[in-house]
Amino acid sequence: MKRLFLAAAVMSAVSGAAMAADLPPGPSPYYAPASYYNWGGWYAGLNLGYQWGDVTNNPTSPSGLLGGAQVGYNWQNGGFVLGAETDIQLSGADDTFAPWKFSNPWFGTLRGRIGYAMNNILIYGTGGFAYGDLTGELAGLEETKTHTGWTLGAGMEVGFTPRWSAKAEYLYMDLADRGYTVTGVNNGFETNILRFGVNYHF
Repeated sequence: MKRLFLAAAVMSAVSGAAMAADLPPGPSPYYAPASYYNWGGWYAGLNLGYQWGDVTNNPTSPSGLLGGAQVGYNWQNGGFVLGAETDIQLSGADDTFAPWKFSNPWFGTLRGRIGYAMNNILIYGTGGFAYGDLTGELAGLEETKTHTGWTLGAGMEVGFTPRWSAKAEYLYMDLADRGYTVTGVNNGFETNILRFGVNYHF
């Protein structure tokens, strides 16, 4: 009985295979290759944000909206991304306290970036050289000086198409002291910056 059952099972399998061989071949399965976002190469974009800060050796705290443009280049090796970026900003940051008014009408940075990419999400730290104008006013007298200093911060950038990405970034900027006649002391500018931007990747 067992032999009869085994023979029937073998015949059924053979006949099924024969019928399958007579059928037209179906499409072979297709596996799409894994897709990874490419952060390497040149990019440029625009940003908009807000800054709040303090003038050293003075009670004023200039704050206000800012906006500008950036351009940079990335090198990517696996998930690690190294880059360099420069930007220029126009700012409405100003403040008046007692007889003095101080403002930071513009500034710029030249920074390195180092980060890690999880496909289209890039987390990075950034830091480097900073420069910009600081204007002091007293009783109708105005004095503007260009300061240099440093900046340090971090950000996140998300690629939403192969060519376009959006970012959020925080920077701390310290512009070193210089002598001002309108205050009679050395003044500099320390500021926190939060900005959002978009980049086009070439």
